[in-house]
Amino acid sequence: MAGVQDQLEIKFRLTDGSDIGPKSFPAATNVSTLKESILAQWPKEKDNGPRTVKDVKLISGGKILENSRTVGECRSPLCEIPGGVTTMHVVVQPPSVEKEKKATSEPQHNKCGCVIL
Repeated sequence: MAGVQDQLEIKFRLTDGSDIGPKSFPAATNVSTLKESILAQWPKEKDNGPRTVKDVKLISGGKILENSRTVGECRSPLCEIPGGVTTMHVVVQPPSVEKEKKATSEPQHNKCGCVIL
């Protein structure tokens, strides 16, 4: 019975309301491994999907999960419901290339309002 409790059923809710999963993960699984699973299972028909693990943020219980933490460490008391499925929300960060282009295309100003070249 302890082996069953060491497994968590997790589904990943995307921003459009669709889900990936549920899938069973050991409690010792790192958050970064969950993100790799999301990348592998990302629906091909969806635009603006994540390219790397760094593009994905997982939110559970209102907290952004750190890559180095395990699923067991991030578990909330609500996960203790037998047969329950934990829903983690997936947020995809936009590529940083667009941010860099935007930052370089707009002139920067210092505190006195002078343009920095």
